[in-house]
Amino acid sequence: MLERACIQGAAAGLARRSIPKAHALPPVRLYDKFRVLPHRNIRSATSCHDCVKCWKRPYRGEKLTMKATDSRNLHGHVIRELGKRIVVGDLRPGDVLPREEDLAESMDVSRTALREALKVLSAKGLIESRPRVGTRVRATHFWNQLDADVLSWRCASMPTDDFIEKLVEMREIIEPAAAAAAARRRTAAQLGKVDLAYRKMEAARDSEEWAAADLGFHDAVLQATGNELMISLFSVVESALGMFFVLSAKTAGDFKYSLPRHQKVLEAIRRQQPDVARKAMQSMIEDSLANLRKKRKGTSRKTA
Repeated sequence: MLERACIQGAAAGLARRSIPKAHALPPVRLYDKFRVLPHRNIRSATSCHDCVKCWKRPYRGEKLTMKATDSRNLHGHVIRELGKRIVVGDLRPGDVLPREEDLAESMDVSRTALREALKVLSAKGLIESRPRVGTRVRATHFWNQLDADVLSWRCASMPTDDFIEKLVEMREIIEPAAAAAAARRRTAAQLGKVDLAYRKMEAARDSEEWAAADLGFHDAVLQATGNELMISLFSVVESALGMFFVLSAKTAGDFKYSLPRHQKVLEAIRRQQPDVARKAMQSMIEDSLANLRKKRKGTSRKTA
């Protein structure tokens, strides 16, 4: 009872002092409902709200820990846990969450922290609350797909082929035009940043360093456009692009195989040749997608 009082007090922001060592809390296991029990199909829209034990099952067999901290940190943790479950498909569109008091108890957070988390997820378009129905997961077309959290949650799990194709399509629309604009408008300072990013790619010692430098290169190209809308767009899709570059580097036999293509983009921007820059960027994107497709086909043959 004392331990429960400590964590509830911290979550509600009522306890201003740190919890004494004598009252230190052990790691708390988070739970979910992602197993069909013999008595109930909990995937249906008429999920059992009262059956808290449906949620008291290990999350995909993992032991997750949560510190007894202030309510703001707790509600951030709930946002991440529920958001990930929705985005990766463990909670499907139409699924109804348990009642507020049951969900708060199963996750060991206060109802105040839970309500704040649900408001954030609702603003992202992931859930909605209706009278006499409860809180339900919304269809994917209602989600804010460009939300930084939603993108990062999608990328945290192995992205689907469909997601990769859509990301590449978005790149094909934006980046060739950005390269052309950079070639037209870049300043000497902006060109220097593109060149520096290329040098970092050239000096990369492993695929992780390469992916980070690759991300910096494309960021520098967008910065050189002088278009604040394009620049802002990069900050939105940065996590998705970072995932794509890591995946592309790891699936390639030589992670530096595309360095000559980046050099062509750099030189076209240096010489202020918009059409050449556009074609070079388009060719680079098509090549990276072809590399991923080839690798995935090889993997599927091995598992068949």
